[in-house]
Amino acid sequence: MKDAEIISVTQAIERLSEFDLILDARSPGEFADDHLPGAVNAPVLDDAQRAQVGTLYKQVGAFEAKRLGAALVSRNIAHTLETLLAQTAREARLLIYCWRGGNRSGSLATVLARVGWRTSLIEGGYRAFRRHVVSELETLPGKLRYLVVAGRTGSGKSLILERLALLGAQVLDLEKIARHRGSVLGHLPDARQPSQKHFESQVWQQLRAFDPSKPILIESESRKIGQCQVPGGLIMAMRASPCVRIDASDEARSALLLSEYQHFVNDPERLRQRLEALISHHGQTRVESWMQKVGDGAWEEFVLELLHEHYDPAYDRSMNRNFPQLAQSPIVELEAASGEALDRAAQGVLSITRS
Repeated sequence: MKDAEIISVTQAIERLSEFDLILDARSPGEFADDHLPGAVNAPVLDDAQRAQVGTLYKQVGAFEAKRLGAALVSRNIAHTLETLLAQTAREARLLIYCWRGGNRSGSLATVLARVGWRTSLIEGGYRAFRRHVVSELETLPGKLRYLVVAGRTGSGKSLILERLALLGAQVLDLEKIARHRGSVLGHLPDARQPSQKHFESQVWQQLRAFDPSKPILIESESRKIGQCQVPGGLIMAMRASPCVRIDASDEARSALLLSEYQHFVNDPERLRQRLEALISHHGQTRVESWMQKVGDGAWEEFVLELLHEHYDPAYDRSMNRNFPQLAQSPIVELEAASGEALDRAAQGVLSITRS
């Protein structure tokens, strides 16, 4: 019988595509916080059990905690064999890790290797992976080149990036990864933001897959997208990069925003709650004026005032301060809020990447 192969996190990352299953032996809560690309959760202890064993260790002693832990781990591994791995072929290659590559992943790896699967165990576990990601994000962004897609709020930048990706361009859509549109009203009603760790892991995963010889299209984000903070190395690389500016009329911007933020039109009370965050910036009187327009259903008037009085000045200040190449950037016109106009704008941006 073969024991599990122990490999470094660097080897694991280089060989990720070789494994048929990547099993995260940590608890569901740990897994939800972040995990290796493509991993599935096979907890040897769930969150409550992990807390129970830890409490017993502190209050009673190591022996009693290990005895309880062994019983729980055995039941959970049996459950994994009977469910997740029930149809897994004998020839499958399995990669396993836990927090530090210790008892939890070791127990699971030992059983699966003895069953007969080719099993590898990551030395240092998730902690080693996390250190690798943090280290890579300090240097990797600077090895790639970018074209920053800039433009005032409502100019269709995210929609243009979607079309550029379909056209085969390399696109890093940070708002999509963060599940947030990047402003005080940017929270998506049916999407929870990832943890900072998982956000960074997804950014790292996409960056490492890009071809360094081709530009990466990326939106002119600020340091924070909702609660997610863009890695410092990436922010620096973005701000040192050339830009292309999307120009759109007020009419087109208003139409796009009302379409993208339809959830606020359908639920004005939710919008009013969000607008309260702007009182400290604009004062009670102005924000109440905006709220009144929302209450009256004067949506286009409300959107244009919010753009002119809040978003445009803030965006212009930020861009002029942080993207020094913007002033010399080429301009792509977005003629209307239609799909055809967005397609033409995407083609215009794509032509700039090829020039």
